[in-house]
Amino acid sequence: MAQHKVMGICAGMHGGNSEIALKAALEVLRDKGAECELINLFDYNILPCTGCEGCTMQMGDIAQHPEKEYKGCVLKDKDDVDRLITEMHTCNGVLIAVPTYDLTPSSLYTRFAQRFLAYELSFLLQIGVVKENPHTVAGLISVGGSMHDWQTFSLESLQATMFTMSLQVVDRYMVQRSARPGSILTFPEQVERCRQMGEHIWEAMETPVDQRHWLGDPDDGVCPNCHSSLVYPGDKHWDGVEFPWECAVCGAGGDLVVDEKTGRPKLKIAENGLIRDRNDDKARAEHLNEIIKTRIEFYQKKDNFKDDFEHYRKLEFPTV
Repeated sequence: MAQHKVMGICAGMHGGNSEIALKAALEVLRDKGAECELINLFDYNILPCTGCEGCTMQMGDIAQHPEKEYKGCVLKDKDDVDRLITEMHTCNGVLIAVPTYDLTPSSLYTRFAQRFLAYELSFLLQIGVVKENPHTVAGLISVGGSMHDWQTFSLESLQATMFTMSLQVVDRYMVQRSARPGSILTFPEQVERCRQMGEHIWEAMETPVDQRHWLGDPDDGVCPNCHSSLVYPGDKHWDGVEFPWECAVCGAGGDLVVDEKTGRPKLKIAENGLIRDRNDDKARAEHLNEIIKTRIEFYQKKDNFKDDFEHYRKLEFPTV
């Protein structure tokens, strides 16, 4: 078997707890023979997505033509994101460690993650920009100075960025009560859990693609599909699909029941409850169809409000 290649992505300070947690996992993988690299996002120029829609316009029915070259993100020659993602598409495993701020992953990480729409792997494979699907697996680590109550969106927000990245999450872990650089080392069990994640990434990479599965805590979260803890009363989707309850992260739908083993709430996925599973390329394609349909409707109706559009475009207020 070819040597496994693993990228570690850190959005925390050098020498901080996120980097220590990540290195603990990478060390295990390196010792097993994996080729490992560590990317600290503080070392790179990462521009924010401008929301220009240049990438999706090239993907949609209106602008995309098979004979035209896909130009990708309009920022790709202006910062380091293109080369980082291109490198990531050569990796079999990815480990991501981020500090938690205001219950969520750091803005440095989200700035990087939100640039991935232009690099949607299923689309790049379809048009031949990426030649081979690396079937990359991922492990996620969030780090915070308090307990779960002050990190409630951290792992779920990390998971929400996985779909556009086309990464299969096989494990996730929340480092707690680790604020000052090195604090994690006062909790050897947390360091060991990060090392275990390295073991899990290795096990997943050694497993045939169609047999890979969740390797983290089986009782983690409320959703049995992605192990997210966020479930909400379902609403109608753009095409009328609706479930009583939905996972806010992966989109699995079903009923909320009490788990007999743990006595805690659990999402019981409906027979058709995975038709909106964001882990699935075909299900995600429905979202692209939604974007395209919405765009077509806009072009059909835009003349009806062109005067209002011009009014708001020209309307100005003082700034600082």
